[in-house]
Amino acid sequence: MSAPGEVLSLRSGDLRLGLRPDIGASVAGLWLGGLPVLRSVDPASLAQPRAGGCFALVPYSNRLGHRHFRWRGRDYRVEPNFEGSPHALHGVAWRRPWQVTDASDSGAELRLVHRADGDWPFQFEVRQRFALTPQSVELSLVFANTDSIEQPVGLGWHPYFPKRSRSRLHIEISDRWEADALQLPTRKVAQPGIDADVAHLDFDHCFEGWSGAARIRDEKLSLRLTSSLRRLVVFTPRDRDFFCVEPVSHVTNAIHMSQPLEHGLIAVAPGQAIDAWMKLEVATA
Repeated sequence: MSAPGEVLSLRSGDLRLGLRPDIGASVAGLWLGGLPVLRSVDPASLAQPRAGGCFALVPYSNRLGHRHFRWRGRDYRVEPNFEGSPHALHGVAWRRPWQVTDASDSGAELRLVHRADGDWPFQFEVRQRFALTPQSVELSLVFANTDSIEQPVGLGWHPYFPKRSRSRLHIEISDRWEADALQLPTRKVAQPGIDADVAHLDFDHCFEGWSGAARIRDEKLSLRLTSSLRRLVVFTPRDRDFFCVEPVSHVTNAIHMSQPLEHGLIAVAPGQAIDAWMKLEVATA
């Protein structure tokens, strides 16, 4: 495992990426020169993943409703992992230390081996690769089912972006999942794209039909977010200094839907591997 407090610093041109392998393989910060691209903190001072810039969502995204699910005729329960919520959130990888398996000036690979436990009842291994160029950062995941039985899997990332005075989103999507009071999806409605200042938005929703790049602009930066994943969770809290645009593989709480595989979950057989990637291109405005 990584040593407590271990920091990896990657650089390429004016881009700098700070990683904390021991805190969920979290991106503590991404800077262009001295300007934060993601919400960024000094990597050495990062205390938990939700205070940094980004973390991976493995083996599910967003909320697992009421911390239980049924899979292939068997019932499972998972432990609480998010204060104040009746659900489990964001999987398990963000709360575990990862091992550094490779590192260079502009790249790194981290590895997590999960043994079945109260947080996730199946065994797996996941590798995450970070690759920095002067114009972009690319994150990739390879998930392998090392258990003896099939398991339901979803992948994604949870990047946080700093909210500036002219922060704006342009995203081509087709549908939005409405949610109940506990933030679980209830029905899908048409959503012909998002093109607005972040200050005018109030989303905590999963969106489908994502095509093209998600464009994030403000008075300082122009960002282009692409991914192999075709859904997004967009979170734009009006009382916070950040917002989130999260590439994900499946609809929130898909495991509880009548056809979870039709909503993006993947049934991963023993010995099978799946992968995903996310790329953020960075330019000055």
